[in-house]
Amino acid sequence: MDQSLNDTGWRGSQEGWLEAAYQSLLESGVDSVKILPLAKKLNLSRTSFYWFFKDREELLSALVARWREKNTGNIVKQSEAYAESLAEAMLNVFDCWLSTDLFDARFEFAVRSWALQSDELLAEVHKADQIRLEALKRMFMRFGVPETTSDVRARTTYLVQIGYISMQSKEELAVRMKRIPEYIAIYTGEVPQQRELDRFFARHGYRPG
Repeated sequence: MDQSLNDTGWRGSQEGWLEAAYQSLLESGVDSVKILPLAKKLNLSRTSFYWFFKDREELLSALVARWREKNTGNIVKQSEAYAESLAEAMLNVFDCWLSTDLFDARFEFAVRSWALQSDELLAEVHKADQIRLEALKRMFMRFGVPETTSDVRARTTYLVQIGYISMQSKEELAVRMKRIPEYIAIYTGEVPQQRELDRFFARHGYRPG
């Protein structure tokens, strides 16, 4: 048997099936996430799927949970991370846009595309948007920004990033990093300190030229 399948034997594993579904979603959309094609991809029998999931709907629900926990969960977590200033707090959130370990932009795009076919998922996406916006608003308010201003700044920050994702905009790392200080200044009204930028750049392995 193919060694890439892990050590759980001929049935594969729940995570293996979920990962195959995730890859299919990213590559070809939700219509490609079907049991038989996934079984062929994993070199497993179709019936082995049912050791881990009741049906395709349960697998799709697991994909949504994975998206929610990673993308929404980490935006909230980063918005609550320790920071000495509002500018540094925003840099913590910007970690999400630059680290696929924190936020999966391709997954975000795939789920939003899928939501165009599902009212139920669209409601889930709207709920996630609201949770994320509220987290960003709380971050601004933590640093003394008035509530209405916090709401507008949170929306500006978040909706621009969702626009990047929806447009599948691509930037070289150096170009994006050069724009970061201006983004921070526009979103927060504060110019980030050089030491804050240095820490941010170091986290992402970037050395300004």
